[in-house]
Amino acid sequence: MKLYRARVSAIAHGVLERLVNEGDIEVDAESRVEAEQDLVAIMDSYLKRDQDLRESVRAEMERKNVPYDQYNKTRGDVASTWGHPTGNEVEKYLSRQFIENFMLSPHVVEVFGEDREMFRKIIDTIKRFDVDENALRAEAEDRIKNVAEGSVERQDALNRALREVRKKHGLL
Repeated sequence: MKLYRARVSAIAHGVLERLVNEGDIEVDAESRVEAEQDLVAIMDSYLKRDQDLRESVRAEMERKNVPYDQYNKTRGDVASTWGHPTGNEVEKYLSRQFIENFMLSPHVVEVFGEDREMFRKIIDTIKRFDVDENALRAEAEDRIKNVAEGSVERQDALNRALREVRKKHGLL
């Protein structure tokens, strides 16, 4: 899963809404915004660390003269060293962080749900906001059919097209 900053508020609202409506947590109406902001802060912290990871990966690749096609492997190695979740581990990490926050937050009056059940509900809610990256990439590649395969120009064009597609879908 890739977490987009544009989806953070919607995810926080969706998670809180579901858990409150299903009786897993109790949040006073006047504390609702603050409780959502707690979840937003958790996701913002994750995104900041993810950005730091990307910068570290780029620096390491440059330092070791690693080709760009090894980016994902290098990212996985550095993320593992850092203990930073990637891929399918992101929603699990966020779910654990959210549950821990509910237990400690002054904005959550009471937690009634079992951790395991809330964990499942949170993951399910987060996945509703997941984006099919393959579909975005396919749409971007359709836009650059006329650029030669394997060229630097193609990679630049693909990056621009991906940015445009993500913007079109409200992800940027």
